[in-house]
Amino acid sequence: MDRNTIIGLVLIGTIFSIFTIFNQPSAEERAKHAEEVKKEQALLKEKEKIAEEQKKATPDKATATTGNDSTSVNVADSSKNTAVSKPAATDSLVYMENDKYKVAFNTKGGIVASIWLKEYETYADYAKNDGKVTPLALFKDGDAVNQLVFEMNGKKIKTGTLPFHIKTQTKKSIVFETELAPGKTIQNQYTLSDDTYDLTYTVNMKGLGGDVNPKNVGLNWDVAYRKTERLFMEQRRVSTICLNYKKEGFDYLSEMAADDQEAEDAVEWVAYKQSYFSSFLHPEKPFVKKGTEFEVKTYGEGHEKQWTNLKDFSSTLMLDLSNTDNASMSMNWFFGPNDYNLLASYDKEYDHILNYGWGLFRWINVYAVQPLFSMLTQSFAISAGIAILLLTLIIKFILMPIQWKMYVSSAKMRILKPEIDELNAKYPKKEDAMKKQMEMMTLYRESGASPLSGCIPMLIQMPILLAVFRYFPSTFELRQKSFLWAEDLSSYDSIWNFGTNIWFYGDHVSLFTLLMAGTTLIYTVINSGNMQTPQQPGMPNMKVIMYIFPFMMIFFFNSYASGLSYYYFISTLISILMMVAIKKFFVDEEKLKAKMADKKAAASNGGGSVKKKSKFQERLEQMQKAQQEQLKNRKK
Repeated sequence: MDRNTIIGLVLIGTIFSIFTIFNQPSAEERAKHAEEVKKEQALLKEKEKIAEEQKKATPDKATATTGNDSTSVNVADSSKNTAVSKPAATDSLVYMENDKYKVAFNTKGGIVASIWLKEYETYADYAKNDGKVTPLALFKDGDAVNQLVFEMNGKKIKTGTLPFHIKTQTKKSIVFETELAPGKTIQNQYTLSDDTYDLTYTVNMKGLGGDVNPKNVGLNWDVAYRKTERLFMEQRRVSTICLNYKKEGFDYLSEMAADDQEAEDAVEWVAYKQSYFSSFLHPEKPFVKKGTEFEVKTYGEGHEKQWTNLKDFSSTLMLDLSNTDNASMSMNWFFGPNDYNLLASYDKEYDHILNYGWGLFRWINVYAVQPLFSMLTQSFAISAGIAILLLTLIIKFILMPIQWKMYVSSAKMRILKPEIDELNAKYPKKEDAMKKQMEMMTLYRESGASPLSGCIPMLIQMPILLAVFRYFPSTFELRQKSFLWAEDLSSYDSIWNFGTNIWFYGDHVSLFTLLMAGTTLIYTVINSGNMQTPQQPGMPNMKVIMYIFPFMMIFFFNSYASGLSYYYFISTLISILMMVAIKKFFVDEEKLKAKMADKKAAASNGGGSVKKKSKFQERLEQMQKAQQEQLKNRKK
């Protein structure tokens, strides 16, 4: 491992360090979070108890239970349309479900009020380990609204505040209707699909042709997602609004702070994305550019949603209506997991919301890491922990030639180190730096060694190293998958909880992080002989930096996803084993040293095959001659 390789590793460590420092919650935030979670759990238990008592007391399928000024209506299963002659009470909930999710509609506004995903559960429910799946609530009544916004006879109308009644209903479909004036109605129709995460949402406007301009009708969609994961701060940090323009393609708002944006083009779909679940709204015709806008709001200190919800997502989406006398606009809603294979199956670029990195890093994840990992976990039904191990072995096997090249280069530089030290001692002055560099280049050329031969293989491996840094925290396959002592590979693994938060470290000890730091330290010790002590004053001592780096990782990765720490631990361990195997069985350093000496001797005697001077070396010689000429002119 030469100097360039060390510099590359230090840069990677610096990037990780800065990224982690700016995203760690404070001790005060953690304490408040814990207190709010306890309050929320107690409140949920109390509500569940009340709901259970009311359920026992009201056995009818279509009964009303009051609570928080709301009425809950369970719709009887029916395959035929059923006319509802009497409107439901204002602000009442109507429940429907398929195999994938359960939805609650509110008659106030005729909106989608709540969504529960039946196959998944929050971390709090998962940690109970009670053997049952408690459906995960993406959002609950009061967290979301979908409403039409327009002007009618000079007055602004928001349908989310209007009372709707159930016009017709079946087992998988329901139509809500409100009447603005005699013969002037708006309908919200919802249709559930079988065994999918899709909900068809259709807006119908009738009799409004003379009162409402079709170009001014917009859909306002607001959602405040609920906390579902253990790493609340991380879940909040990666939550944002994503969208796909008709011409410009994929775009998104800031994940790090509050943000807003006006549409730059017609919008094909908009998604409210969080760490592992998202909601997509895809219209049959793109939303119009003019008037379409998006906004992400964060919660300040003391906000009532600070520890229960992630962020407030809000969009005003202008509908492409031709008229309002008898207009209809249909949209497809997706409420489900951020599973790459599932999102990619829609063939609408939904998978772009997954933060697998940009450019080359995303290509590596999408076309190499993701297919391999999915094949192991799904096609071969291998557990996530074993799949990470096998994935690491496959990647390391593919990169074996590069590892070989790095080791041979490292061995050559280690053999030349005494001669390099002599040159450093021979030319200690700054004004002799050019001459020293020229002699070093000659030494490298004659011996067949190159300092860049170790740097280039490292640069080839760096994209993979950085790609998996984005892949494992984003991949849905790790969510709530246990391995060894880690109960959830998408969260940190804790072998000891302190009960109190330690600044810059956390309230627990992550064993995979310790193992990762330990193997990194061993790897550093093995390669320490290749690190040069700086000869010039003010230059950093790379040995000291590389020894500090493993200890820094203990703090930076302690609260990261254990799947990521586990991968880096296995990857570094395999690198160490490969290095030992190459040294012991494949590369004889004594023979390599003799071969380099013969090559150098042949070059000195004018025989043998020696690499021609590179263009860089030729330019270096020209610069040296020019410098010598300048010194001569100064002496004159």
